[in-house]
Amino acid sequence: MADLPRKAAARTARLAALPLGYAGRTAVGFGKRLGGAPAEAVMSEIQQRTAEQLFRTLGELKGGAMKFGQALSVLESALPEEMAAPYREQLTRLQDSAPPMPTQTVRDILTEDLGADWKERLVWLDGAPTAAASIGQVHEGTWYDGRRVAVKVQYPNAGDALMADLRTLARAARAIGPLIPGVDMKPLVEEVQARAREELDYDLEAEAQREFAQAFRDDPDIVVPDVVAVGPRVLVTEWLDSAGSLATIIADGSQAERDHYGEIFTRFLFSGPARTGLLHADPHPGNFRVIPNDDGTPGRMGVLDYGAVARLPQRGLPEPMGRLITLCAAGDGDALIEGLREEGFLKDRIRIEPQLLMDYLSPFVDPTLVERFRFSREWMREQFQRINNPKDPAYTVSIKLNLPPSYVLIHRTWLGGVGVLSQLEAEAPFRAIMEEFLPGFTPQR
Repeated sequence: MADLPRKAAARTARLAALPLGYAGRTAVGFGKRLGGAPAEAVMSEIQQRTAEQLFRTLGELKGGAMKFGQALSVLESALPEEMAAPYREQLTRLQDSAPPMPTQTVRDILTEDLGADWKERLVWLDGAPTAAASIGQVHEGTWYDGRRVAVKVQYPNAGDALMADLRTLARAARAIGPLIPGVDMKPLVEEVQARAREELDYDLEAEAQREFAQAFRDDPDIVVPDVVAVGPRVLVTEWLDSAGSLATIIADGSQAERDHYGEIFTRFLFSGPARTGLLHADPHPGNFRVIPNDDGTPGRMGVLDYGAVARLPQRGLPEPMGRLITLCAAGDGDALIEGLREEGFLKDRIRIEPQLLMDYLSPFVDPTLVERFRFSREWMREQFQRINNPKDPAYTVSIKLNLPPSYVLIHRTWLGGVGVLSQLEAEAPFRAIMEEFLPGFTPQR
């Protein structure tokens, strides 16, 4: 595949075929049930084939299609188990891989962006990619000073394909919805659209990665590769050796590994803003790499991909965020409502029952009520289904709340982080980490 499929009509047709394929399999399944096949077996087969088609298509199209699939993958733990199980393998695969582009295409881009003499600096380049993602793929190489480097190369026409896919997915969100029951597709697509253009800018990404690399240079638990060189479609960074991503721990990790890396993951997300003034806002498992100790025990964690970051003017997470969580944990509903109104989460004329509000916000507060909190798929499903069930009183709160623009990426990262921790089923000292790094958070004990 020389580059991302360029013809909008062809890409749109691939995406449009997803709900049609689901409808066809459902019709065949209905026929099988009439023929006496057990309903559960038929539905399991439909979901398995749908999962394979959905994530194979999203992965092969790359661009916005794969970006959407990666965002969706973080919410896997919120799906009912009977629906999630057929999707889990496909989701995990999408978090970490995609079909590659030809070596000659890579070399052409390097020549255009780094100059005709790029081989004098990049003295060796592996022809096969070591990783591939939504808008680019990574090759291992050797820099002229002997350093091993990772060379990330953006797919040709990635920007056009990315934005075209996201427009198509936005139009098709309602039709794709039945493929993943229980997930509201429209806001998920809108959020991916809002961040897409920033992630195409490798100069912006390099600037953010340099900030994180400097801040975490001597950290005992976190490794951030530094930037070596950058061009419009090429980003060269120091190489990071690892034993795989957090997806491998989600799939096969021991409880000790889950807890260890879950705690480091949490500490990174909360400490990053205080140390850099930036929030790493793309917490899908493929961006976090496990680095075991020499004896095989859980060790450090590497963090990659700084294309999506929130730039925090106050150099840290907002103080009202910690204060509001404290009020909710203390059960002070009236003060919570007043604080939410001051921050723009509640419009002036909106009235809301304090207890319903606190119930709705419990997923953000529950982990702060105990010394160590155990995340789990079961807990995530309960929270997700409760606030998305129109029959539940807490559901009415969602349509009354407003998300201020300054909190959009923070909210996305929080939900994504909780999704990953629930996939890991990790136990972490969530309260202590928040107390250390979240301004305004003063828990009662």
